[in-house]
Amino acid sequence: MQKRVVVTGLGAVTPLGNDARSTWEAAVAGRSGIDWISSFDPGDSPVRVAGEVKDFDPTGLDDPRELRRLHRYVLLALAAAREAVGDAGLDGAYDPSRVGVLFGSAIGGLSGIVEQADVLRERGARRVAPTFIPSVLVDTASGQLAISLGYRGPNYAPVSACATGSHAIGEAAELIRRGDADAVLAGGGEACVHPLILAGFVAMRGLAAENEHPPHASRPFDATRDGFVIGEGACVLVLEELEAARARGAAIYAEILGYGASNDAHHMAQPDPESKGVKEMMRAALQRAGVAPERVGYINAHGTSTPLGDLAETRAIKDVFGDHAYELAVSSTKSVTGHCFGAAGAIEAMMCVLAVKEGVLPPTMNYETPDPECDLDYVPNEARHVQVDVALSNAMGLGGHNGCVLVGRVD
Repeated sequence: MQKRVVVTGLGAVTPLGNDARSTWEAAVAGRSGIDWISSFDPGDSPVRVAGEVKDFDPTGLDDPRELRRLHRYVLLALAAAREAVGDAGLDGAYDPSRVGVLFGSAIGGLSGIVEQADVLRERGARRVAPTFIPSVLVDTASGQLAISLGYRGPNYAPVSACATGSHAIGEAAELIRRGDADAVLAGGGEACVHPLILAGFVAMRGLAAENEHPPHASRPFDATRDGFVIGEGACVLVLEELEAARARGAAIYAEILGYGASNDAHHMAQPDPESKGVKEMMRAALQRAGVAPERVGYINAHGTSTPLGDLAETRAIKDVFGDHAYELAVSSTKSVTGHCFGAAGAIEAMMCVLAVKEGVLPPTMNYETPDPECDLDYVPNEARHVQVDVALSNAMGLGGHNGCVLVGRVD
């Protein structure tokens, strides 16, 4: 009999709040974390808004000497992980060699690379910091979580652009199912609100041009949507085998029912107009879980607020779910967080976990002008109190990477 995997702990640091509960409550209330960029002067950039983590204080997360050398995305990861471990009551619950960490990032410590490149150019090779290389790698966060928390189980960093967090959770569940770990910390993190990243996405014409009212910039599925908003953050879910979690008296949020992964094999930056990979991803998750499409009551969509992406995802949902697509609820919490890249899939999986646990569906904010081609129920502008038994979290990334996590209520 296949092992059942459940979520027993949540931790998050996002534009909405510096813990999981405040993040969830802000999303449900429709409070936006998108504002004017405060971490640097955007200069002459046509885009001046982002979803930044606010008032984050890493003091107390680790030895002060360690904290000084850690990149911001690693600090965000450590804060989310410590919260999740505490929430799950995981300390001492398992042999540390049986606790894994799968934590990824899309971009990692890019700002540290830029900083040390400036040091090399301006001050010479001898002044490059000895901590430079180990502090900026994409797997630095996964390694640092193991070091700080003492977990010696399977540890690696999935990297699949904006699908990273979903792949981390899905693969973590597989580790437990095949007996390679008793518990796994899974998620993703990003700290990419940086002039170079902003300039790069402006050059790609991918960002929302809203500069009058920042909270209105991200408008998923709305007919006036014109791009996404850069966001940052980190999210960690603690996964365990169901019976072991029950035996130790752990509180259980939800079950990881299934996981799907695919690639569009179409274009590095544009979605496949026929959404073939996205459809295959969702069907794979349903099939592996043995869940009929009609049982899904809610989808937390990738929903980035781009004209092509939202349309492609809507078409995929309609193809996979048929007539039921018009009966289930779909929302995008990126309307209030922005797009947190490597953290996005984990943050949005957490939203699904809490939706099935608490019987509340977070809204899609800024949905004002319906798009005739995006014609599903997007839970517009107000949370909905309704119990759903199964929810799906979708994530798609540059390079055509797709990952989704199917979660279910545990009575």
